[in-house]
Amino acid sequence: MGASSSTQQNVSSEQKQLENLAASTGALPTLQSAFSNLTNPQTNAIPIQSLQKCFSLNCKNLIWEAVPMKADSFPVLLDHVGPAIVDLFFVPEKGGLSWVEFVRGYVKCCGRMPSSMLFNTLLRVFVATVSRAGLSSKLEFESDESDCKITGSLLPVDVLMIFWMCWTLSWDARSLSISKGNADVCLPDVSDLVLSAVVSCSEIGSDLNLWDCNILDLEDQLPAGKFLSWALTTVPTLTDCFTQFVTARLQNCVASKDVSGPSTSSPGEISSTTAHDTYLLSCGRAWAISLTFRSSLSEEIMKIYCPSENDGPEEKLLYRSSLHGRGLNRLWSNVEGYHGPLLILVSANSGDGHEGDTSVRKWIIGALTQQGFENKDDFYGSSGTLYAISPVFHAFLASGKEKNFVYSHLHPTGVYERHPKPVGIAFGGTIGNERILIDEDFATVTVRHHAADKTYLPGSLIPHQGYLAVEAPISEVEVWGLGGKTARKTQTSYKKREELFTEQRRKVDLKTFSNWEDSPEKMMMDMVSNPNSIPQDKASTSTNTNTNELNLYMTDIMNQTLGV
Repeated sequence: MGASSSTQQNVSSEQKQLENLAASTGALPTLQSAFSNLTNPQTNAIPIQSLQKCFSLNCKNLIWEAVPMKADSFPVLLDHVGPAIVDLFFVPEKGGLSWVEFVRGYVKCCGRMPSSMLFNTLLRVFVATVSRAGLSSKLEFESDESDCKITGSLLPVDVLMIFWMCWTLSWDARSLSISKGNADVCLPDVSDLVLSAVVSCSEIGSDLNLWDCNILDLEDQLPAGKFLSWALTTVPTLTDCFTQFVTARLQNCVASKDVSGPSTSSPGEISSTTAHDTYLLSCGRAWAISLTFRSSLSEEIMKIYCPSENDGPEEKLLYRSSLHGRGLNRLWSNVEGYHGPLLILVSANSGDGHEGDTSVRKWIIGALTQQGFENKDDFYGSSGTLYAISPVFHAFLASGKEKNFVYSHLHPTGVYERHPKPVGIAFGGTIGNERILIDEDFATVTVRHHAADKTYLPGSLIPHQGYLAVEAPISEVEVWGLGGKTARKTQTSYKKREELFTEQRRKVDLKTFSNWEDSPEKMMMDMVSNPNSIPQDKASTSTNTNTNELNLYMTDIMNQTLGV
């Protein structure tokens, strides 16, 4: 690579420093290979045109998950994303881009830096793209430094464009790892996220009719400082979409010298979000949840709508009330034995008494647990997150004050309880005063004020919640397994084992009980008269019935007779 390697003599201190910074991200080998493939041998530099092609998107067909949110200016915006990235970060001093300039550009846009600087970088890319597309923006930067102060404001439509741009970059990065070619890109419905920014950053957002508004028509001014604060707390991993795109495009240059800019996977390998729009966990909502944390769970959620290999909704949907039947018992038969993170979504309807409006409003809340459900009469769990999902998205992480993360309790079978514990599923709060409580029949959900809960951070789970508990009829419940294929395989083995045990307990050889002395009733009465004495001689006379099976059978009969 000539001057591209710091192993040579007479290497400047700047080049060493830049290479060390690139190496800290793990991208130095990729940068070296990409530079070698993109470089013009005669000039030992990368032509700017080649780098622009490397980062250029080629999204010819866009499909909107929410038709009313279709924006005609967005396709024009995408055409200028790649050139804007090159103009901002990869600036040559001469005709082509040298190795030092190439590494410096990568470090500026993808190097290790605080989250606030990453968001500054992302907004700078957006503003530069808007400018190249001939559109207007009210954001201003005090300097060219990545940590400079941002002034001005954004419109709700600007926030929408930022989210769609990040989604397209993330989709492109994922698709490049699968195949090459052009295909439709489905833009998710992110209205819940945009309204969250409007409510949090705008003075008039609190008075907005959240159920009946068109984001494209909103003219609320969102101050840049408030928007950055909201983004850092609500969608902290949004900037990963940009850094993953840049890295994936350079890796694609390593794989092939053809830098014509393939953008997405082939039509046969793309999962269209319109095929799954009936789920509560739509594409936009799944993406919003994935942006709230950085872990393997984020990738598991996105596999539902950005599948690789055989992943898809059928692999991760454990329970849906409209499909499997309502009630805690129906849910339990589908989630029992699943030892992995779970995401539960609840859709309900309630009358909105705000300003005399008594119309029915639909809202969706959710909870993410780090483990499967357990049948306990007390709270348990090590971590979790509550979500207000629709019509406004908010995430409520663990506060660290208490550990009442999950409560899931079934009806005890054959056991009398003087003070029975509530039957149902709950999150946060205390028993009898839960922050979220889903009843046994999945008929109603009760949402209480955050003052009753010290496990999760405070905030309203539903709009205009108030201090009084809200009890609303449930329209749908979904549970998604996020433990990967391993957790699903373990659950399958568990169910097969339970079915085998159940079959074995049901098997009784009637020939063994041909007379009174060998009958289960006689054995039961002997055990009642002397519980410490088990008629092993009777059991041993059975050549076809296992001793353990016989004892289990007799115990079941005794429990039913005594009402235990």
